[in-house]
Amino acid sequence: MENVLDVYKRPYDPRRPVVCMDESPKQLIAETRVPIPGSPGRVARHDYEYRRCGVCTVFLASEPLAGKRMVRITERRTKRDWAHFLEEIADQYESAEKITLVMDNLNTHAPGSLYEAFAPDKAKALWDRFDFVYTPKHGSWLNVAEIELNVLGTQCLNRRIDDINVVRREVEAWQAFRDNKNARVNWQFTTPDARIKLARLYPTFDE
Repeated sequence: MENVLDVYKRPYDPRRPVVCMDESPKQLIAETRVPIPGSPGRVARHDYEYRRCGVCTVFLASEPLAGKRMVRITERRTKRDWAHFLEEIADQYESAEKITLVMDNLNTHAPGSLYEAFAPDKAKALWDRFDFVYTPKHGSWLNVAEIELNVLGTQCLNRRIDDINVVRREVEAWQAFRDNKNARVNWQFTTPDARIKLARLYPTFDE
């Protein structure tokens, strides 16, 4: 935890950007009955029944200090999907010397995934572009990308959508809107805060 918090203290440096990455499933759901539209004094109403149309995955990378993010929607959440998303992140920061990538400990988030997706020379070159920083187990709340995913869900995906292409269009519009606003996450939780508020997680020593 303190390692992650130290990373968040770094000043903005375009040569060594700090990028937070996370992913989340999104159910594709269709209406079984035509919703009743809203009217003055009454919200729109949807029948409780719905039809499942599969699942897609939302991959999101956010650079908190720059107010930028990148979102991709995939049909699956495999090691190869993660590896190709990392390739997109690296391309986005082509001029960076090293990209610090904050993420959780999901089993796909490992250098070996790069070798399953690319030839060894390309996998190694891509691996060398990154410095992986993992949030602790049960500590994914330390990942700023998780906050961005919550914002995306609230502002854009908090409704029934049955088509992955619609999800892609909606998310692309949301990303452009949020980037144009230069929206940032104002992270203020620090190591001294952690040692007070999360004292139960630290060992105790007799005076």
